[in-house]
Amino acid sequence: MSKNNKWFEALSYLGLVSQIGFSMVIPIVVCGYIGGILDEKFSTGPLFFVVFIILGIGAAFTNLYKISISVFKKRK
Repeated sequence: MSKNNKWFEALSYLGLVSQIGFSMVIPIVVCGYIGGILDEKFSTGPLFFVVFIILGIGAAFTNLYKISISVFKKRK
């Protein structure tokens, strides 16, 4: 394996890890923000915040699953 090919592979993995990180964090943060806004608007305590955090976690793991499936299909 040439030196340039190793760098390309390392950058490819770095991009994949970054994509997974952003795909996990962004839905959780956005859903938490929306839940917080709804809690303030309707004065419901942490009800909407908790519900939307759970939805965000579900969306994050769905994104992780989709990314993993696409990566494994490309590697075969």
